[in-house]
Amino acid sequence: MSSRTKNGTRPAPEPTNNVLTLDGATQRARIDPTLTVEDVVKQLCSNLKIPDSPSNYALRDHTGELVTNENLRRKIQHKVDLKLVHAPAREARDIAAELQHKDDRDLRLMVFSLQKYMKEEQFVSEFLNHNGLSELINVIDTASGNTLAYALTSLQNLMELDYGWSTLDDKFILRVVKILSSPQQPINVCRPATAILKKLVEADPASTPGVVAGSSRQQNPLPGSVFIYGFGVVFEQMRKEKSFLETVVNRLGSAETAMAQHSMMLINSLLAHASDERWDEFIGELERYNVRRAVVRLMSLHELEDLTSCILDFQANIVRVTHRKKTTPVDPEMDPSHEKSLQVIWSASKLRPEIDENNQMLKWRKLGFETEDIPYEFRDVGVLGLECLRRFIESDPDFSMLIIEQLSRPVEKRWQIARASNEVVELLSEHWAIFAPGYSTSTTFQPFFLDFQRVHSQATRFFLRMWAESGAATEDFTRVAALVRSQVKVALRSENVRQWHEVEADFNCEYQKVRDRQMEELELEDDLLSKVPVRNLRAKLYKESYEFVRQQRIQCLIQGAWFVNAIPSSTPRELIRRPARPWRFMRLDNGLKYLHYVDSAVKFPVRSGLEDLPDRIDVSMISEVATGTCCAPPGVVRDTDVLSTSQPSPLSFSLLSAHEGSMADQIAPDQSRWADWTDGLNMLRRDGGHVASKETAGFVHALTEIGLKIKLLDLSGEMVEIPNSLPAGPPPPSTDYYFSDI
Repeated sequence: MSSRTKNGTRPAPEPTNNVLTLDGATQRARIDPTLTVEDVVKQLCSNLKIPDSPSNYALRDHTGELVTNENLRRKIQHKVDLKLVHAPAREARDIAAELQHKDDRDLRLMVFSLQKYMKEEQFVSEFLNHNGLSELINVIDTASGNTLAYALTSLQNLMELDYGWSTLDDKFILRVVKILSSPQQPINVCRPATAILKKLVEADPASTPGVVAGSSRQQNPLPGSVFIYGFGVVFEQMRKEKSFLETVVNRLGSAETAMAQHSMMLINSLLAHASDERWDEFIGELERYNVRRAVVRLMSLHELEDLTSCILDFQANIVRVTHRKKTTPVDPEMDPSHEKSLQVIWSASKLRPEIDENNQMLKWRKLGFETEDIPYEFRDVGVLGLECLRRFIESDPDFSMLIIEQLSRPVEKRWQIARASNEVVELLSEHWAIFAPGYSTSTTFQPFFLDFQRVHSQATRFFLRMWAESGAATEDFTRVAALVRSQVKVALRSENVRQWHEVEADFNCEYQKVRDRQMEELELEDDLLSKVPVRNLRAKLYKESYEFVRQQRIQCLIQGAWFVNAIPSSTPRELIRRPARPWRFMRLDNGLKYLHYVDSAVKFPVRSGLEDLPDRIDVSMISEVATGTCCAPPGVVRDTDVLSTSQPSPLSFSLLSAHEGSMADQIAPDQSRWADWTDGLNMLRRDGGHVASKETAGFVHALTEIGLKIKLLDLSGEMVEIPNSLPAGPPPPSTDYYFSDI
């Protein structure tokens, strides 16, 4: 299989590969790396005098991986042993036929092999053409144990492609839901079943590649498209199996880390894609099963890094949930649940409506609202404020006595309980940056945030106690609110390492101690920044800053970078070896779909484009970007002293697939490159990622604060007073007017 050059001289000898033939014999062959796989197979068939058509054969390596034009050169250079086998198309025809006339004794072995073949597009195309998918679905409908696990994994691998599974119907989805609803199912069944549901949730029309949000294709996918499912389709089947969501949440407490991890990933996907029509129902059901408490327990119990990324994703999703509740108007006339909450609040007060001196109804003002207009009172805190007020009142058995005692005081001295509750919601939202959906920069666990209502109750009690101890009156409301804001920062500091009793202790501080500390802080701060319009401006700038940093991170990925090929920290020390190609250059394509890369023994100048990068990783297959997971290989010339073979590098990260484990283990040359890539890859993920580095979070914060100060320069330079609100002027007397261009 070697050749001569045009001038008759022999080229440098190619590496020799062992080729195992169909009859079990081993042949040694020099394979020209410039040939295509098709030409190599033709020459092998000719040399071995195989009468059958060469198109019926293919090459695989010793691990079973199919040899393609993309990886042929690498396998030749590494002298990998090859096997001459039946072509994927031929295997597909045979397996599809055998599934139709399956023998139970051979079924398990058949679907076991099918798992591997389903990753190969050449196999999949022929398998689908011969009705293989329908037969595979029949196996999933009837099988159990390992056979069911292999069949589900085969389908999961098929669903990594963007075609071929658009015929999955509601009956099949319900079957997968029922599989996951059984608490006795083993991990090898739950893992692929969870991944299948997750894929269906994410396959909504809006996820169609190349679709612009709002276009007609978004509502009407092309015929044969797999992007026809989404949250609504899956949730309809979830509703038929009442125990499904409860079982999934309960699995978060499983001793099997992998079981908890996959359940967490499914919950995150559902949260990220919940549709408007079913949002309230789904979130309400999830909250009833105490999913937040289960995740907080995971924060303290998990020992592996595998769950860290999933927990941070969950936090980011709860930021979205919280923001949506905060921006959903309270409308008791249109929403029965709002009316019910208001009835609970009023009943707990044990008060009766009255008529005031102006002959107007006096009801909600007795609870500390400023008016009787409930939608207006909750305009800034929405449903979140209503839920927090209800929880605060229900958690205090003496609430009615407290209200009656307050009503005996002069009006200006009464506690404005409802107003204080809403102000605390605003303060906590500011503290946890509940500014906009999808924008979360927390890099650490936030267990207190996940218990938002409990923190709210503590902070509201603190607000009322500060009001009483300071002898405040109505005009002092803003002053007391500033005091509470100061204490919130103290009580909720470093929440990833503090205990709940420490938070309670901070909210039980004496007034004078809190006031003295606040006065020290005020010397360093500008009271202007606490004004409501300034807080709203900061929220807008925060969103813009986040998006700017996100685009910058993605541009870093498109530019590309060199990394060290790392060794997973779980690798036994006796198996650690210096890799032949310890360096890897990775670059994201302009379509944001693939990470292209090349492994090399030394760094070299990589040209722009993708010509120098023969291998690639599908970004859609990255389910998690785990950090601090691997060590540096021994004997590698490196750019940093941080790398060590004895412990995981803080600059390491792994790209994990939901079912294939790690697809890449890398070590960045420096902290900046590590932050660029870990956060950039997280921000690309379809199921919603999170920020992993303090650098990115710091950039977003710094840009926000700089932008805020620039916006305020004109005002603060003149010391102009900014009001908390602007009164609306009278409407124009007629429509006979126009807007000036000046």
